[in-house]
Amino acid sequence: MISEGFRYRPVKYFLAVILTTTLFWSLGGYMSFKPEWAKFYMLPMLLGLMMPACLAIGFVWRQPKRAMKQDFIRRAVSVRLIRPWPFIGSLALMPLSVVIAISLSLLFGGSREQFAVSEAFSFNSGFVPVLVLLFLAALFEELGWRGYGFESIEQGSGFCRASLIFGVLWSLWHLPLLWVNHSYQYEIYQQSRWFAVNFFVGTALMGVIVSWVCHLNNRSILATILFHFAINLSQEALSMTQPTKCLQTLVLAVFVLLIVSNQWSLFRQKKANIGGYEHYQ
Repeated sequence: MISEGFRYRPVKYFLAVILTTTLFWSLGGYMSFKPEWAKFYMLPMLLGLMMPACLAIGFVWRQPKRAMKQDFIRRAVSVRLIRPWPFIGSLALMPLSVVIAISLSLLFGGSREQFAVSEAFSFNSGFVPVLVLLFLAALFEELGWRGYGFESIEQGSGFCRASLIFGVLWSLWHLPLLWVNHSYQYEIYQQSRWFAVNFFVGTALMGVIVSWVCHLNNRSILATILFHFAINLSQEALSMTQPTKCLQTLVLAVFVLLIVSNQWSLFRQKKANIGGYEHYQ
């Protein structure tokens, strides 16, 4: 694939995203523990959630070439970029990981009741309905991560390396949620710090999978928004326990190994900016 060469600033972008998100989420965390402010803590939380997308749009629109803006819009809205059958197949990955993990947990004394549909979400999101928040998370994150963030890491480096780096950065981006009352990360940390560690490891692995889905669908941002939303729903749909989610992380690790080994021609690609054009080698 060859497109007009774009200039990225990965260090500036990720530093700006992490710093602004941490600022807003720290404020939201402080408010979440204060009775007089608790009703409004989701306001800074939403602002923090929007930072990947807002900053990506800002970085893209500062570019002198219109082609980068056009590319961003096309990838965000064009349904034609999505390859129907591969995309539908990829949507089954996360629900499949949940079913396999629960099945494995039965071997270790886990309850069959985990297959039951969840009666409630595993966290609280204040005045924002949880289902709406799960979609907004997918929307704002992927507009930023795929619209600018991942592309900026991938430029001049291998796809495999970029996927791993992004997975780690995406995982660490969630760290401030550990001190936000009622957040999923805060709730599991109260149960065990190892459950929190498992969340961050699993998130890094899912970052690799989302990167793969993006390229599988011609770098479609829209595809990753939908896939990310499917991830969020699959994690909340059944009554999985935290020990079982640790097993799910192992399942995801196996999935990543299988994807990389079977798609090595993709993961070994290197995108270089030569003569004003991006080349996949």
